[in-house]
Amino acid sequence: MTGSIGLLGTKPSWEMMKECDTLLMVGSGFPYAEFLPKEGQARGVQIDISPRMLGLRYPMEVNLQGDARLTLRALIPLLEQKQDRSWREGIEKDVAEWWEVLEARAKLAANPINPQLLFWELSAQLPDQVILTCDSGSAANWYARDLKLRRGMMASLSGGLATMCPGVPYAVAAKMNYPDRPVIAMVGDGAMQMQGINGLVNIAKYWKQWSNPNLVILVLNNGDLNQVTWEQRVMNGDAKFAASQDIPRFPYAGYAEMLGLDGIRLEDPGQVREAWKTALRAKRPVVIDAMCDPDVPPLPPHITFDQAKGFVASLFKGDPNLGGIMSQSAKQMMSKLLVRNEKS
Repeated sequence: MTGSIGLLGTKPSWEMMKECDTLLMVGSGFPYAEFLPKEGQARGVQIDISPRMLGLRYPMEVNLQGDARLTLRALIPLLEQKQDRSWREGIEKDVAEWWEVLEARAKLAANPINPQLLFWELSAQLPDQVILTCDSGSAANWYARDLKLRRGMMASLSGGLATMCPGVPYAVAAKMNYPDRPVIAMVGDGAMQMQGINGLVNIAKYWKQWSNPNLVILVLNNGDLNQVTWEQRVMNGDAKFAASQDIPRFPYAGYAEMLGLDGIRLEDPGQVREAWKTALRAKRPVVIDAMCDPDVPPLPPHITFDQAKGFVASLFKGDPNLGGIMSQSAKQMMSKLLVRNEKS
């Protein structure tokens, strides 16, 4: 599996789409056609239960309306396995290298915590049957890239219109419907202040009714509406506008404790792994208040000329985080070269 596709996607997925000769879309409303093969490059087949979705994102040769499972079951006997496996082997090599790049990026030093490290360390500790929820914002970057889900897990993300604030409500809904399963929510401090801290009140009211009280809420506390800040830099060439992007500091872990929940304030990257262990074996819901570096860039799988131009332009407009974003961007960009040099 190459992972997610799009602005938050992986490089192997980008390369696969760029080189593929056949595109099969199954039950997908993926809206970002610029990340699909170029029109005419690939032959297309789409399966969807809704006829209005057929051919909407890409000019398909064959549009099949129906249940995905039943339709695929009818199509599979018609497939012939190719003897030449070189293309697949190339993809597998790219995926293996991509995971090494992600690990290298996650372990780079930051001020104080690299947000990627929180997700990388969680990935290896994900409990069986866990339900994951994630909010829109920079948390979605690392959720989409750094977590390896296994069979039996469930995951939710507000990916359609990038609605803010569903992370904690999704987690509460998951516990109400599956009280025996562990649940982990990953949210930014912006969404946590808009809705999440109110959700903690509900969690404090109901958690004793759950057969398994294990619910962990990770808050990426960087004092910044971080995803929009980076979008303004890269897409508009604007420096960070602190008046709209800075948000008040709030003691998320302390507030959780005040409500009778557990709270972990995390400032040292060396304590990330143990913090997850503690939270995942706790006997009541836990809020991890992780002090994160807002200057770690959410690098796209492929940087276009316009994106690079916008980013450079923002640097000449007096960005208040200039030193941090220059340092972190350089380190993140170099991580791929370092991985390749270690292999050679």
